[in-house]
Amino acid sequence: MPIDRATIEAAAHRIAGDVRHTPLWRLPGHALGIDVAEVWLKLEQLQVSGSFKARGMFNRMRSLPIPDSGVVVASGGNAGIAVATAARALGVPCEVFLPEVSSSAKRATLAALGATVVVRGAAYAEALAACLMRQQESGALLMHAYDQPEVVAGAGTLAAEIELDAGLPDRVLVSVGGGGLIAGVAAWCAGRCRVEALEPRLAPTLHAARAAGWPVDVEVAGVAADSLGARRIGSLAWPLSQRFVAAAHLLEDDTIRAAQQRMWRELRLAVEPAAALPLAALWQGVVRPKAHERVAVVICGANLDPSSVV
Repeated sequence: MPIDRATIEAAAHRIAGDVRHTPLWRLPGHALGIDVAEVWLKLEQLQVSGSFKARGMFNRMRSLPIPDSGVVVASGGNAGIAVATAARALGVPCEVFLPEVSSSAKRATLAALGATVVVRGAAYAEALAACLMRQQESGALLMHAYDQPEVVAGAGTLAAEIELDAGLPDRVLVSVGGGGLIAGVAAWCAGRCRVEALEPRLAPTLHAARAAGWPVDVEVAGVAADSLGARRIGSLAWPLSQRFVAAAHLLEDDTIRAAQQRMWRELRLAVEPAAALPLAALWQGVVRPKAHERVAVVICGANLDPSSVV
């Protein structure tokens, strides 16, 4: 299945009744202390399930037959919450495998959604291995957090909404873990605007792949490891990022945390660390757009304990 504008448009129609068309908050750059014409905040933390992940999960579940054993997924948290949300809406069983690094807030959310929660391994890769074994036993429909065509196409509907609401920006900044989101955004933009990737220095999947020339395993840790904790860039994201992603930048944990707290203080946005990377990059000068540019940033999720930033 190709991942292009046609498949993303089809996904948008398929999931229109399941997900929200989230707001695009357009601010003059000076309102955020950034020397650009405008900053567009795509407020995907307001999405069903609290993150962009719902788009891809609903798209896959609406595209394929679901067996009586339901669906199964390995996740740092957000993909699992999205799968559990979709499963409850569609009335099918759901099993979620989490790594030990997953937050207690995300585990509590999954339990409240009625998912069966299994904690396996120190990092996402171990949870995924256990999930794959379980899928072989149960025959459930396997849902991948970022590396299935329907999941990537669903994520791309976010970029389609930005263009529908305001046209194409000059630049889009996207946080990267396994790469499903940036793959979908890149496939939609397809070279028509500059797309840049942002990663924690302690979870550099795309940056490391670019340095090596191909996907490689990396150690993952740090403040955003529960949501950006993939050990290797996805097989779908890699070629799309090679074609359509202009740069991959690294940010320090203290910079990410400071941006997360500033977003609450100045914008009253309570978001998880992964969602703070784009504004962190602008505030710290890691990304330096030209003064005339309109820069879109994806605020990708808010599945957190609000007391951690308030």
